[in-house]
Amino acid sequence: MATLPADIVAASRHRLTVAEFQRMGAAGILAPDDRVELIAGEIIDMSPIGSLHAALVARLAASFSQRLGESAIVWVQNPLALDDTSQPQPDVTILRPRSDFYAAGHPGPADALLVVEIADTTLPFDLEVKVPLYAAAGIPEVWVIEALSRRSHVFRRPEAGRFLEGDVVEPDRVLACGGSMAGRDALAGIEITLGSLLPQT
Repeated sequence: MATLPADIVAASRHRLTVAEFQRMGAAGILAPDDRVELIAGEIIDMSPIGSLHAALVARLAASFSQRLGESAIVWVQNPLALDDTSQPQPDVTILRPRSDFYAAGHPGPADALLVVEIADTTLPFDLEVKVPLYAAAGIPEVWVIEALSRRSHVFRRPEAGRFLEGDVVEPDRVLACGGSMAGRDALAGIEITLGSLLPQT
């Protein structure tokens, strides 16, 4: 079968907006159980969720819920509308509290206090594609956690499309939320040691 030259393929791409992506879901073009997200205008298949990935998400969500109570919303694998062309589904997002729990519309960057991605097979994509998108949207803090090692890549202080602070936290070190940043008092004092939270087996 003949294939089109790369430049023709690139020119023929149609980048979707978040509104078009949502209409596809409403029309049934995307099934409720389709694991996809919209990244920079393209529909990206998400990796199947393995048992370790699921356990880490559940353990983190439970820990945040216990510590935060009603001072924030723990948003698990739900959409976050970054801009007109990107609507990822982070593994865990800590959101500003709202009485309707965002029933009126998906939360946006101004609503997010912390985004957490769990990476098993997706580490390069998370670090090279998603983290810059989160920085460009002004998400104040992002963690990318390597599932197997429990090592965490921590990014803070977005400015001009990139994070000014970055660190790699080993699983035996305390992972502290940057709660002192403006408007993020709910996260102040929240500390997690991933090696203890879910030890390696």
